[in-house]
Amino acid sequence: MDKMDRRKFFGASALVGYTLAVKAPQTLAAGAETASKCVPFAAGRGLDGLEKNYMRMANEPLMGEEELSCDLLVAGGGLSGIAAAISAARHGKKVILVQDRSRLGGNASSEIKMHPLGVNPQKVGWREGGIIEELKLENAERNPQLSWEVWDFMLYDKCVSEPNIKLLLDTSVYGARTGGGKIKSVFARSESSRMNYKITAPMFIDATGDSRLALEAGASFMTGRETPETYGESLSGFDPQGTRQGSTLIFTSRLYDKPMPFKAPKWAKKIYPKDMKFRNITGDGLSYGYWWVELGGMYDAIKDTERLRFELLSIVMGVWDYIKNSGEYPAAANRAIESIGMIPGRRETFRIRGDYVMTQNDIEGGWRRFDDAIAVGGWSMDDHPAEGFYASDRPPCRQKGHVPFYNIPFSVLRCKDIDNLMMAGRNISCSHVAFTSTRVMSTCAAVGQAAGTAAALCLDFDCTPRELAADKSRLNLLQQTLLKDDQTILGIANSDPEDIARSAKISSSPSIDGSAPQNVISGVNLDKPGENKNRWVADAASKPWIKLEWDSPRTVSKVQIIFESGNTSLAQTNSDYLLKTMVRGPQPTIVKDFTLSAMSPDGSLKVISTVKDNYQKLVRLNFPPEKIKSLRLDISATNGSPKAIVKEIRAMA
Repeated sequence: MDKMDRRKFFGASALVGYTLAVKAPQTLAAGAETASKCVPFAAGRGLDGLEKNYMRMANEPLMGEEELSCDLLVAGGGLSGIAAAISAARHGKKVILVQDRSRLGGNASSEIKMHPLGVNPQKVGWREGGIIEELKLENAERNPQLSWEVWDFMLYDKCVSEPNIKLLLDTSVYGARTGGGKIKSVFARSESSRMNYKITAPMFIDATGDSRLALEAGASFMTGRETPETYGESLSGFDPQGTRQGSTLIFTSRLYDKPMPFKAPKWAKKIYPKDMKFRNITGDGLSYGYWWVELGGMYDAIKDTERLRFELLSIVMGVWDYIKNSGEYPAAANRAIESIGMIPGRRETFRIRGDYVMTQNDIEGGWRRFDDAIAVGGWSMDDHPAEGFYASDRPPCRQKGHVPFYNIPFSVLRCKDIDNLMMAGRNISCSHVAFTSTRVMSTCAAVGQAAGTAAALCLDFDCTPRELAADKSRLNLLQQTLLKDDQTILGIANSDPEDIARSAKISSSPSIDGSAPQNVISGVNLDKPGENKNRWVADAASKPWIKLEWDSPRTVSKVQIIFESGNTSLAQTNSDYLLKTMVRGPQPTIVKDFTLSAMSPDGSLKVISTVKDNYQKLVRLNFPPEKIKSLRLDISATNGSPKAIVKEIRAMA
């Protein structure tokens, strides 16, 4: 295979990118039913007419058909789709999760190996919380070897262990029937099982990353860079209007106890020192690969994915040849490639127009005005040259506009055109500049949890997401439900009227580090590093206890405790940099063994629950309703920390 010239490579396809929100080809006519990518509207529209043909298409006698129904369809099984499906399922809704690959995790799966990132916990003192925190803590406990395949399996286990989730793997959404401004049903296809599905539901979430479901339904979309004038963003104009961030092919290597020679294939890209001027070869990358092996910002990352794959593979081989054989990196002599990705990890394709478009100005402070915050972000506004690796005369990224954290509003999750569709992940309603921060996977997962929770509440109230947001009491319920599920939202405190712990008198064994027992009912469980304003801290060796007491007996059947899970980076990763501070196992600060006891009105003490070997931050204890006067938490061990820390205690009837 001849080496493809850089200019020929970029000239081989027209520049694809739109800077204005445009309408997908299947425009929704008011009150009319349409089926995108469908046979013409000739026959009737019942199951025996158009839909029947749609499910089977033409000349496909081997394809079977099945009709499914659920409360919520989630399209896309990356971390945002997983979080959306689990959150809705745990709130009692029947969910179908459709994933177009055999593995869950999306860009975080073993097929691509991008590690999930988000806020900088060492800087701010906390991580995103909620389901993504649960997944990270589960992985640390069950997968201390950090096997990517075991991570995949853990994600699978989490989904199939939820009785309300039906998982369809190797299945792609390929069409949608719409009418009256809503999706009526979705069509999905599995080549591996030779099945076509018609899935009917009242609520839908597009977590595909590439917005496949939303585009099939005719939603307005945005793609590529805007001009600085579009939203008044100082960080806009980094590259030409309409261009995008590219896709990366990750490779990993392993260190051996002897020299490991490497001979590049003939089709490998020849790499020269000028190509590497701004691309450092570090020990971290030698283990993890290099995110800057990136292409596609001048292309359509979907339609051109095959040619991008082949070109990226030639660059991977060329970079590794340069590392191994240029003589510049003797530390790599005993290293050999362990894995080579075959699926480019996409950063940017389409964003769906929502009720609001989040911009740079919102990230830099405007977020404080949001009254509909539902998740938190914290990655820098991290833009990459459209030419990717071939922009050898420029650094491979620009990380400016550093902000420690910000809230994301519910309005950017709601599809502007389709009343029963929400977005979750990198396709939420953002400008390109804002997208460069919101696109990272821990942030996407937090957004996914918010979308799944919102879908469950919409089903409870028989309303649309927009109607939910318009009702202040229901919007408040959404935020309070997310807080209760350990979702991090800045500036909002627990005001749940069902939480009777808020009215209790709190006492404890001796506190340390300036903390106080009443902090566990402050309504907030976030603290800056070194602060203990919203948590109780005690000497773990002293067998500490904390007690909630009421003036009159209360009925309690649920107790929820949030422990401290630490403020170091935690992810499935090969990065030496992240591994320096990560604990591979239960996080030391989490309380491991404890007992919860209750005092009856007659003064007798009863042990309600004894927990051993806990490694999760959020612990929920359910038991038959008890009339009690007090609750007492006795801590007998942490997972290694000399300090026992409790961030919040809730009690519900």
